[in-house]
Amino acid sequence: MTKSTHREVHLAARPRGPVTDDLFEIVEVPLPEPGPGQVLVRNTHMGVAAVMRTLMDEASPVPMPSFGIGKPLHGAAVGEVVAAPGTDLHPGDLVEHRLGWREYALLDADEARRLEPGLLPDPAAYLSQGATALMGVARGAEVRPGDTVFVTGAAGGVGSLAGQVARQYGAARVIGSTGSQQKAERLIEELGYDAVVLRGAGPIEEQLRKAAPEGIDALFDNVGGEQLEAALAVANRGARLAIVGALASQLSAEIPAPTRVDTLSLLSLGITLRGIALYEHRDLIPEWHRRFAAGLRDGSLTFPHARLHGIEQAPRALRELIEGRHLGAVVVEL
Repeated sequence: MTKSTHREVHLAARPRGPVTDDLFEIVEVPLPEPGPGQVLVRNTHMGVAAVMRTLMDEASPVPMPSFGIGKPLHGAAVGEVVAAPGTDLHPGDLVEHRLGWREYALLDADEARRLEPGLLPDPAAYLSQGATALMGVARGAEVRPGDTVFVTGAAGGVGSLAGQVARQYGAARVIGSTGSQQKAERLIEELGYDAVVLRGAGPIEEQLRKAAPEGIDALFDNVGGEQLEAALAVANRGARLAIVGALASQLSAEIPAPTRVDTLSLLSLGITLRGIALYEHRDLIPEWHRRFAAGLRDGSLTFPHARLHGIEQAPRALRELIEGRHLGAVVVEL
């Protein structure tokens, strides 16, 4: 191995407002040497996600460790094994792990999950947030044939796949929400949404009632706040409402107003309101990869995403994700 150093992205300071590039530092560090039972991986792709903004704060309400000042950030990554002494991994194996934001990662063998060669046509597709989409549709909202489904944050990495998965589960009408007219048009034209509720174009509840005159049967909620309140107001008897994200809180520079819940309507209409997170449903990850592979090959699923190149673009990737610049996932090819 001729390389002796590699680059990592460190957190330089905690945000006091919008995420800016000066909160990050690109640092050149010695290339680590794997010991017995360890794996050295050359990362080829890494993903960014909205939860990373939350992890930039000193204290985080999510069950994940916050990023440390002067230390590399972490997140989903895919790469090729360089060396793995004393393990069942071999040089060239493609693996998925949680030590992104660096060109090379050193981790214990049980922290690297070997990926099936050639299963997905593009290694970046392993960084889709489709397992979360599948979880929210199948186990959270329990989408059934004939349902009218409302997906909030429909243009994000999760939402852009949740609508497609809901259709696979038999949804008759799929409604999304987003923050721009351009994204709304793309959701309908490219991703098969039937209607879109536009944030900032008037009260969400009024728009949702117009888009779903017969009410909604299932909610895949990435946002919370006013959009969750609107879904509760329009929910049919027996509706299943899955809370998969909380972007209204995670990405707000201010403390958001509490979400109002009419508990009497939950009771009288038999509505289920359920919070659900992927760390308790990791068994869905390989199932999603198989489903995604089949869908990409037969054209029944697409992978909306933006791709930036080079580790120095990682801070920009996260900033642009938070700013809503892209439709779908945001991936950095290293």
